[in-house]
Amino acid sequence: MASSDKPPVDISVAMVTDPVPLADWLIIAPLILCTIMGAVLLMVRKDTRLQPYIALPGLVALVVIAAGLLAHVVIGGPVTMTMGRWLPPFGISFTVDILGALLTLAAAIAALAGGVYGAGDINNSGRRYGFYPFLFLMMAGVSGAFLTGDVFNLYVWFEVLLIASFGLLILGSEKGQIDGATKYAFLNLVATTFFLIATGYLYGIFGTLNMADIAIKAQAMEEKAPLVTLLSLYFLAFGMKAAAFPVNFWLPSSYHTPRVVVSALFAGLLTKVGVYAFMRVALVLFPAERDVLGWVIAVIAALTMILGAMGALAQTDFRRLLGYLVISGIGIMFAGIALASPGGITATIFYAVHSIIVMTALYLASGLAARASGGFSIAGSGGIYTTHPFLAAVTLILFFAVSGLPPLSGLWPKVILVKASLDVGAWWLAGAVLLSGFLTTIAVGRVWVLSYWRPAPATAADQAGDVALNPLIDYAPLVLLTAIVVVLGVFPQQILELSQTGTEQLLNPIEYIRSVFPSGGVQ
Repeated sequence: MASSDKPPVDISVAMVTDPVPLADWLIIAPLILCTIMGAVLLMVRKDTRLQPYIALPGLVALVVIAAGLLAHVVIGGPVTMTMGRWLPPFGISFTVDILGALLTLAAAIAALAGGVYGAGDINNSGRRYGFYPFLFLMMAGVSGAFLTGDVFNLYVWFEVLLIASFGLLILGSEKGQIDGATKYAFLNLVATTFFLIATGYLYGIFGTLNMADIAIKAQAMEEKAPLVTLLSLYFLAFGMKAAAFPVNFWLPSSYHTPRVVVSALFAGLLTKVGVYAFMRVALVLFPAERDVLGWVIAVIAALTMILGAMGALAQTDFRRLLGYLVISGIGIMFAGIALASPGGITATIFYAVHSIIVMTALYLASGLAARASGGFSIAGSGGIYTTHPFLAAVTLILFFAVSGLPPLSGLWPKVILVKASLDVGAWWLAGAVLLSGFLTTIAVGRVWVLSYWRPAPATAADQAGDVALNPLIDYAPLVLLTAIVVVLGVFPQQILELSQTGTEQLLNPIEYIRSVFPSGGVQ
């Protein structure tokens, strides 16, 4: 498994007296917005009719801010803001590069789609118990994780999104939701414990938690500290949070239990935070140690993508099937990290953006299909193509995308990943990618034939009745996400260039380090 060499760097910390440019405040603007919106919505939680009119403009603003932040980073390179006058590496820094900004924008778009869909999917009881405040709190955690430049701060933002996700999981307080929340909470708390242990271990070795500072010091500590053990702990923690094999069993046991929009947001966002965190730690902080663990990561990635697709084949519930497709996609992203080559990391970044959009859309589509056919049972439903042809057409596009079929967004990262695998002789990893795509195609094709194409069984038709779907609340978010999937597939050049630039900044993080230590010299 190949990785790029990183030149030695020598940083001296100096007092920064220049005022922070106004544009750099975009780094923490998503956090400020989400925190304020969550507080406002909490104050009006009893006025359930007013909440969407407050939340949706806030989500639109979040998308605009995230787009502005990405444009700012594309033009000016990585940027850093350190809170207070405790300068790095002592203060808490927020550092954003192409990868962090791109995933923040994709997450904001998914949250906007979920917020619109939730206006129809979440009843008054769910709003009163905090759907929209929890949504903004979760987005604060997700955005904070993508934007922070401090490992302990990364842990804090994980906790923020975890607390919010607990609240979203149990909206409705049904028996299945409590059961799913218990499994979700236990396994994620175990992962959080490993994360905290590894972070304490990290601080004990380096005396700092600033990512840029650790990236510098780790080069001199490769032979003096058990860094492979440290990275293994992080791999276990982030692998559990991302639902990689063999610690993935919590996801299909919990993601089908909450409201559809909650499942959509979880599938699109939460597991990607785990993948992102491991990318940052493995590629920026400990690239040499990642080379040692490369084969282990590759084997786990292959097992994750294949077993996830096989699990999808065995499901009779639409949402449980989608949960296994989430797991399979995690394997594809970890395969790119295992390669750690420019092509592999480019594929991982591209696929992460694709997965955020397409998995959110598929869960939303499953909710509409359940309303149109009377439930989530694949064998017990049918006739959706006849009663709701537009929904069937949009869902078919998403099925093609998640399978990696042309000309949609799932194709290009898989092509890049297969080529990157063959370039280093990892033919078995390329075969695993192709096999998982083939199994996924069969799994979603089965859903299409049984639930959409064939006539509805009499019991399902009686249960569904004549369901009218709202074009604005129900279809608009689904159409928005599907349009992005199509555009990224037909015109992939821009997202490909962003992914390649993000890869360069990960594998050679000199610009990232300079943004944190602007007065230091990098050689």
